[in-house]
Amino acid sequence: MKRKNSVMAVLAVLALLPTFGFKPKQAEYQGADIIVTSAPVYQPLAALHGEERFPKGAQLLLLHQGIVRALLPGFAASADANVSFDGSRVLFAGKQNVGDPWQVWELTFADHSVRKVIGGTDDVIRPFYLPFGRLVYARRSAQGFQLEAAGKDAKEALDPIDALAGSTVLLISHLPVSIIPDDVLQDGRILFESSFPLGIDSSPEEYLVYTDGSGVESYRCDHNAVGSNGRWGGHQLASGDVVFTHGSALARFTSPLAHEAAIAAPQADYAGALAETNEGKWLLSARANADSHYSLKLWNPGDKALDTLLDNNAEDIVEPVLVAPHARPKRHPSALHNWRYANLLALDARESRDENLKVTPSAVQLETLDSAGKITVTGKARVESDGSYFVKAPADKPIRFALLDQNGAVLRQEHGWFWIRSGEQRICVGCHTGPEHAASNRVPAVLLRSTTPVDLSEVHPLANTLHSAPGDN
Repeated sequence: MKRKNSVMAVLAVLALLPTFGFKPKQAEYQGADIIVTSAPVYQPLAALHGEERFPKGAQLLLLHQGIVRALLPGFAASADANVSFDGSRVLFAGKQNVGDPWQVWELTFADHSVRKVIGGTDDVIRPFYLPFGRLVYARRSAQGFQLEAAGKDAKEALDPIDALAGSTVLLISHLPVSIIPDDVLQDGRILFESSFPLGIDSSPEEYLVYTDGSGVESYRCDHNAVGSNGRWGGHQLASGDVVFTHGSALARFTSPLAHEAAIAAPQADYAGALAETNEGKWLLSARANADSHYSLKLWNPGDKALDTLLDNNAEDIVEPVLVAPHARPKRHPSALHNWRYANLLALDARESRDENLKVTPSAVQLETLDSAGKITVTGKARVESDGSYFVKAPADKPIRFALLDQNGAVLRQEHGWFWIRSGEQRICVGCHTGPEHAASNRVPAVLLRSTTPVDLSEVHPLANTLHSAPGDN
């Protein structure tokens, strides 16, 4: 009754607001209240290029028992709703006045009070609740939108976000491209969309990272199947599967498979970002073609048709969320150290999901980007006969590796970039083996030689010289 009463309080405030043009289909839906974003123009992938997704403005709408009302009539613009785990509050990106940047706000349903959570002079979009009083979002920068987390750790998992959250900001991503959060998964990781190859402005792909910025990786490594249409707009279902938009169709990641699985959904142009009802039905934004607007649809997986819940012939209806309690993600305990570098151990660089190298590389070369975006080699380290190497890498910067033969020629190299956080200690199985590949049960030869990593964390005057770890002969 408490959640119902709080929503009725919202409706009492909004009861006299006009709803011209919106056509709800109440007979098809009797579930929890729904918040959507309504906009004359919606460009879902614009933020990946540092551009505006809602160039003509947007507003959050509340759909309650067939009644549609503006959720925040006092705001010049609002979008990107995310409901708290207990269903009592909602984070959103908003512009209080025309000309303001997008900032993060929070509305409490019980009294309809609104407070600013994250401000500044740059656009801040796509906020998501994290457990224990924290949140994650994307902030515009000179290099595109970057992930940030904020908020002091609270005592209880469902405690509200601290009033001084803006003073506890942690930069999570460190690449010269936009990174946009899509969801917070049940295991506590952040699902985000960015370019593929990562760090290069190209087609979108889905990635994962922990809330302290460590462990960044592709969700799946079947990139050859993606093509130029890309994957974006991911959301995790109660089953643990992640559903996303592939091009304009739908697909999913499911735990038993190392590649995406197609979804036999009705033919439509899907907008990404969905919500799942308690009955297992999906709330989706879809349109017939690029010349029409997105409508809010209800679909029971397996059915041959989509049911329309809300449409407007002059507006796109996107980003549906349910006003209801939902499962809280797990908390991620950070193990980072206050270092200026990170340690990386490769168990066998010869291995790859594409094709294993027939020869063992002689050396590994580490590259980074300087402040001007120029590729810089920090140094090279020996690769052991079993394909292993252990290096110290620069932290919180774009990095990538290249494997070299005995003549210094490239055998294999990463075309994209990734980052590693300060104090992170990370192990990979091989060269792009994929997260589903398990390591062999053996001690790598590089650790038998020395447990001290080769220092490639800074640009060395002899960057083209092979570096050795202490104890090497």
